[in-house]
Amino acid sequence: MRIGLDVGSTTMKSVVLDDTGNLVHAQYTRHFSQIRETAVTLLSAVLEEFGDKDITISISGSAGMGLAQNLDLTFVQEVYATRLAVRHYLPSSDVVIELGGEDAKILFLGDQMEVRMNGTCAGGTGSFIDQMASLLHVSQDEMDSLASKAQQTYSIASRCGVFAKSDVQPLLNQGAAKEDLALSIFYSVVNQTIAGLAQGRPIKGQVVYLGGPLTFFPQLRKAFDLTLKLEGNCPDNSLYFVALGTALASNDITLSLKELIRIVEETEVKVNYTSIPPLFKDPQEYESFSKRHSNAKLAYGDPETYEGDAFVGIDAGSTTVKVCILDNESRVLYSRYQSNNGNPVQLVKEFLSTFMVTYPRISLVKGCSTGYGEHLIKQAFDLEYSLVETMAHYTSAKAFNPQVDFIIDIGGQDIKCFKIADGFIDDIFLNEACSSGCGSFLQTFSNALGYTPEQAAKLALGAQHPVDLGSRCTVFMNSSVKQAQKDGASVPDIFAGLAISVVKNALYKVIRSTDPSMLGEHIVVQGGTFLNDAVLRSFEMELGSNVVRVQEAALMGAYGCALYAKKMHQSVPLGTTLLQLDQLKHFSHTTKTLHCKGCTNYCLLTVNRFDHERKLISGNKCDRIVKPESFISDPKELNIYAFKQQYLAQFKPSMNRRGKIGLPFQLNFMEQLPFWHSFFSYLGFEVVVSPPSTRQTYLDGQSTIPSDTVCYPAKLMHGHIQYLLDEGVKTIFYPCSSYNIDEHKGDNHFNCPVVAYYPEVLKNNIPALQEEGITFISDYLSLADRSFLPKRLYAVLGKPYGIANKEIRQACKRGYEAHEAYLKAIRKQGEIIIENARNKKWPIIVLAGRPYHLDSEVNHGIDQLLLQCECAVISEDTIAHKMKKESRKVLNQWPYHARLYDAARYVLSQQDMNLIHLVSFGCGLDAVTSDEIRDILHDSEKIYTQIKIDEITNLGAVKIRIRSLLAALEEGNR
Repeated sequence: MRIGLDVGSTTMKSVVLDDTGNLVHAQYTRHFSQIRETAVTLLSAVLEEFGDKDITISISGSAGMGLAQNLDLTFVQEVYATRLAVRHYLPSSDVVIELGGEDAKILFLGDQMEVRMNGTCAGGTGSFIDQMASLLHVSQDEMDSLASKAQQTYSIASRCGVFAKSDVQPLLNQGAAKEDLALSIFYSVVNQTIAGLAQGRPIKGQVVYLGGPLTFFPQLRKAFDLTLKLEGNCPDNSLYFVALGTALASNDITLSLKELIRIVEETEVKVNYTSIPPLFKDPQEYESFSKRHSNAKLAYGDPETYEGDAFVGIDAGSTTVKVCILDNESRVLYSRYQSNNGNPVQLVKEFLSTFMVTYPRISLVKGCSTGYGEHLIKQAFDLEYSLVETMAHYTSAKAFNPQVDFIIDIGGQDIKCFKIADGFIDDIFLNEACSSGCGSFLQTFSNALGYTPEQAAKLALGAQHPVDLGSRCTVFMNSSVKQAQKDGASVPDIFAGLAISVVKNALYKVIRSTDPSMLGEHIVVQGGTFLNDAVLRSFEMELGSNVVRVQEAALMGAYGCALYAKKMHQSVPLGTTLLQLDQLKHFSHTTKTLHCKGCTNYCLLTVNRFDHERKLISGNKCDRIVKPESFISDPKELNIYAFKQQYLAQFKPSMNRRGKIGLPFQLNFMEQLPFWHSFFSYLGFEVVVSPPSTRQTYLDGQSTIPSDTVCYPAKLMHGHIQYLLDEGVKTIFYPCSSYNIDEHKGDNHFNCPVVAYYPEVLKNNIPALQEEGITFISDYLSLADRSFLPKRLYAVLGKPYGIANKEIRQACKRGYEAHEAYLKAIRKQGEIIIENARNKKWPIIVLAGRPYHLDSEVNHGIDQLLLQCECAVISEDTIAHKMKKESRKVLNQWPYHARLYDAARYVLSQQDMNLIHLVSFGCGLDAVTSDEIRDILHDSEKIYTQIKIDEITNLGAVKIRIRSLLAALEEGNR
């Protein structure tokens, strides 16, 4: 008999083949990292069924090598095992797509097999789907049933669970249907597989689907089929193909089944990993720690005896709802902290109703909401106030410790930090678009290992040799933890290592501190994550000093809201609008989604309707339909982005004396379009410009994108090229360009590597550009040298199109004139916007980035969001020219960067201006730029705000960031 054992990242599969090669036994189970024990269980089942026989055994799988090495048994690499099984059972297959628990791979079969596998991140795998099912509060089995009833899909990240939670949770809070979210999650897995693994190589021919997710979820297979435009095959025993291939592999070592089980049971796992000191040296040290923190608690009143007015604060967070009710002396009468179960409205209704029935002598006269569901809860229950969560947490910390100079709040999906100077917020640090290093990450990992978060925290406190997982972003901890398991680390040691890594992520990735001891002298920590004593202890150890954690750390947002409601009631007495008991009895809530038809954005709106015609509409990028009274019909008067978009839209096709030529409207063409359109139009070409980007632009080019980590503007270029090809444009112009125009502001004038050389990537990854009859002009050109450019263009275009040298020189002249006219126009419009803003007494935001951040699909309408917040918007290139060249601490050799630095310097001199820095995920150069801009702004009292953007469109976290900045500015002005 031949046994194949497939030890995956989360599951273990065993198969038995008889002497003729027939499958006679198969078993599948989750191992919860108890690999040796699970192996004994599976092998014992074989022993019970077949008795003690001589067998050969081979082991495979992502977590199988350590087991094979410890037992001195044959290990078969899992890709080789998959290929063996597919060749044996399905010999005519062309491509294999296999999704496992934390592994994903594509095998391109043929004479020379090519394998594409995921790296350290478990995005787009079974564990990702498990996490999403947990977030939706449904079983894995229900995911497929829900997806089958979906009406539409949303854009959701699948690179990892924490990114996706940042997209899914706000949609849940806004009332999106679970059916639609389930299908959206499946499509995100498809997109991750195609974009992240195939990386531009076409998936075609006979495709085989293997692995648990593709076996158990027919709707996931259907999503692959529809996207790939084919019908894949999910064979019988698809779960067991790696195990089958392992059993089929040649192996001359024979032993009895009982002997094998004895070896597995008795062999000790060798411990071999880097550890760090334990959190506590002994129980006495932990007792002292606990006693110190038990003294920090809020004042409480007795709701049984209190009679009078009370104030309610509601923090509708990303994963939980916190409610706090205070009396007239700010004592806590009642509080609640629990999971929102994806429906915070129902939870708050039940809480308010129960409280009013239980304590009829207490009158809830004012209410305030905060958190992800701030506006939803305010509208649902007609609360008098709402408060951006940063200010809610600051209010609570200041009430508890008036001397507080630094606050850090780690919640389920976000980290908020505030530096306080002279009694007001001096700086704000928020985690970026992902929720790595937050409570949801610890929860996901504890659940994956079979423990509750509370159990995991308790185990971590007693760890003797915590695993050193470093200070990397915790998104990439999966591989480190798996390796630690293989190296013999205990579960407590892993949990302690994870707690320490969360702290390091907050200090070194979010706050970006070079010396944690300099954060402040009076530090208050808040948020549910700090209820984990292992995280709290790790934070104090890393700081080298003690901090204050209120016992009610998770309630501090709600507590701050209640304090704010009480303060506003006492300073500006108004009537109560908060729903009372009779109104709550007739409370109703329905949701639906629809596409707004007010403009070409076609925003997907979520409409929440409540009784008495209250409603909340979310998902809109402008106020045209949702809030017409505040809609600005001519945004270019207050928004330079709108002006630029209108200006560039005027470049239409004209005469066609020499044929059509296509320009893809992304990357450097977002600024250089006036030059090249004027140049080619003068020469008699009909210039076809691809339209502004949409989500469909990305999807149309997705299958040819070779890198998942390149910036989103570069990814969009594939879709723009595809559009031109689909429109029948036979000649496409997109030159490589090492140098940009020299603006004499830096040490040199390079383009960034992506802008400079991406045409080479397109040429080699879009097969249609190689087809006969298609001309892709990607020669090396630069606008930097006005005298050399005509010569270079003549060499490229002269002979093929019969264009005289003189004509090209004149066309270049027209191009430079058009380019200069564009720069002059945007600078003039910038002055108009500044004047208009000052007349309206609006703050002015310099929404600073690169030229291609003008694209609405790239910036996701952040400029329009700022208009909704009554901020005027200008860009870095409208003001950078006002500043003289100044040397920088960093190498300043990119004109786009030099503009950012000069814009930041100019902002320092303008009291009503602040800068928001747009950064693309995947942009390595911006790592340098962001630090330099932060340093420039910190020379004054300006707050640095950074927004990282990619293909994910949810603006919930962006709104919080913008409103936090505006609230801090307002507080400072007061």
